Amino acid sequence: MTITQRNLDGYGTPPIEWSRVKAVLDGPLPQAPGTVGPQRHTTWLATINPDGSPHVMAVGVQSVNGIWYFTSGPATRKSRNLTADPRCAFSVATEPFDLVIEGIAERVTDKEELSAVAMTYAADGWPAEVAGDALTAPFSAPSAGPAPWHLYRVRLSTVFALGTAEPFGATKFELS
Repeated sequence: MTITQRNLDGYGTPPIEWSRVKAVLDGPLPQAPGTVGPQRHTTWLATINPDGSPHVMAVGVQSVNGIWYFTSGPATRKSRNLTADPRCAFSVATEPFDLVIEGIAERVTDKEELSAVAMTYAADGWPAEVAGDALTAPFSAPSAGPAPWHLYRVRLSTVFALGTAEPFGATKFELS
């Protein structure tokens, strides 16, 4: 993978190092109140409605081996939008920086990959299990729709890191 960066900071702050951003992308993003970040992490997913307008909804993201995953019920607006146009963007506030991530959402149907991600979700407190080519559990977020839930992996293309703590800064990373 090739990563190019551009310093967006207009005040002379050096670029944010990719290794710092990757550590956050690869790490857990706990959602419980009071767990790091600005009280907690809410990851927002933006998709494109059929009329071209934006649709934004909170999603629970799991990072597995450096890949971001999220779930969504097949009848939800976000899933229908991703079926029509897989381009999407995420935003999340973390302790060292706010992140805006652009990419492509790809539905996962491979049993081994589904199982690996389900185990990660379960270890994090959501008892997900594989059900056919999707995931199921006794409960989920109200915005996910009813079970089963499709699993999506995100192929990142652009990451913006906006420093919220010393040394601050703002950097755009393009991944190819």
